[in-house]
Amino acid sequence: MPVYLLSDELVFPPPALARKDGLLAVGGDLNPDRLLLAYRLGIFPWYSEGEPILWWSPDPRLVLYPGELRISKSLKKVIRRGVFRLSMDTAFEPVIRECAVVRSERGERTWITEEMIESYCKLHQSGFAHSVEVWQGRLLAGGLYGVSLGKCFFGESMFTRINNASKVALVGLTAYLKANAFDFIDCQVTTGHLLRIGAREIPRHEFLKQLRRALNAPTKRGRWHFDQEPII
Repeated sequence: MPVYLLSDELVFPPPALARKDGLLAVGGDLNPDRLLLAYRLGIFPWYSEGEPILWWSPDPRLVLYPGELRISKSLKKVIRRGVFRLSMDTAFEPVIRECAVVRSERGERTWITEEMIESYCKLHQSGFAHSVEVWQGRLLAGGLYGVSLGKCFFGESMFTRINNASKVALVGLTAYLKANAFDFIDCQVTTGHLLRIGAREIPRHEFLKQLRRALNAPTKRGRWHFDQEPII
């Protein structure tokens, strides 16, 4: 399959035309309107500093249904001990920047460029992007962020500064999504860790079908907050 070159027009080729590795298109921009259109079509940006913007729609697709999250006994103990405090949408920009910094500190390439940070902060300001923060005292110990449309949460990245902090963030997110009747979290790219905690791969055509159904629901915009912290 060819890789499509995007123009200034807000349009994407159908996801079914993606290459075997999931790459669909190159170019365009990270304007919030383009990002939201991409997510609605089951497409997401993923590239490294110095590369053109690359747009992906992999097959199969990794998803996590909130009711299927597997929480280890040791993590349950951490949560019950109250080691961490959770919040939502109180430190979006620090979370996304930490996601980038932690990857760089580990010597890993990151797609979270300054352009990405600026665009996702705009999505947050308009009520579409959200963060979960995990605190130990006044330290931002871990967190995650993503985009919400309809009853789908598109997970983008997470980080941890203290053991288990990012896991606690995911537990908090899934508890919140389950309480608000969300259908699933789009995990985008398959990893062994996500598979072990309950995520599963589904064919792209099935993912797109479920996504269309999830998008029929109204989007929960604005600042999110926990009514109460998750109790395991």
